[in-house]
Amino acid sequence: MDVFSDVIATMRVGRAKFTRSRRSGAWGSRFGPYPGAGFHIVLRGSCWLLPADDSARLLTSGDVVFLPHGTMHGMSDSADRAAADLPLDVQPGQVGDLPGDMTDELTHDDTLLLCGAYRLDRGRAHPFLHALPDIVHLPARPGHHPALRTAVDLLATELTDPRRGADATLPALLDLLLVYLLRAWMDEESARRPSTGWLAALTDPAVAAALNHLHRDPARPWTVQDLSNEVGMSRTAFAKRFTSFVGQPPMAYLTWWRLSTAARILSAGDSPLATVAQQVGYTSEFAFSNAFKRTFGVAPGRFRREHRAAGAHSAGAR
Repeated sequence: MDVFSDVIATMRVGRAKFTRSRRSGAWGSRFGPYPGAGFHIVLRGSCWLLPADDSARLLTSGDVVFLPHGTMHGMSDSADRAAADLPLDVQPGQVGDLPGDMTDELTHDDTLLLCGAYRLDRGRAHPFLHALPDIVHLPARPGHHPALRTAVDLLATELTDPRRGADATLPALLDLLLVYLLRAWMDEESARRPSTGWLAALTDPAVAAALNHLHRDPARPWTVQDLSNEVGMSRTAFAKRFTSFVGQPPMAYLTWWRLSTAARILSAGDSPLATVAQQVGYTSEFAFSNAFKRTFGVAPGRFRREHRAAGAHSAGAR
């Protein structure tokens, strides 16, 4: 996979949870904080987003809001309210995968919302996630981010007129929504701040190429000299540039990526620890286990058992 695909794969766990709700009259709800990444889509009407420590933002039909850190916030028909004073809404992670029926005819004053959350494993979330602001607001402007707009329109259609196959289409559309809204944010931020942080790392030819090499072949015994040769830079200049954009030296990032990849392998399969170690570039199971425990706080075998138990509990709850 490319680096951006890996970013999404490391930050998302399981299926997104969501609810559709119709609001009318005077209303307000408080959301979060929660361990996932929240989102809201105004499918119809308008309302106000009430950040905990910022000014209210007007949301209109088609607007998308993403809260990557699960920050506490409110949604209301009025800007003159404090998020902390609103009643707590049902946490998106505690509701079913599909919305309930809404068969009553909508009125002119109704606001129709899609609210939910992506489950995240913050213990191994990609550093890109930390570069995101508390609130990503993507207004529905004609001609801007057509792929995101298409995903929102398809979601609205599926929710307004549910048909056969909704169990398959809705989770897939929510996965697409996450990809498209992150792309849209990157496009807008790149125009405002083109030369800083992870935005620059993913677009800079040398650093992006090096990241792709590490992601595609983490088991290779990379050195800084190897990477600098691959991208056509001197060792010193490359190391400085990589560290400036990514926030850590190349070998430190490689270690993090190897162990994050190992965590995904352990969560999903039954491969022996020695095999997992070899897959991510460790020559011995002992060295791999020590490095894994330093990063995740538990030995890889225990990590796998705990994730299996958590997955079984989640499936039973559903």
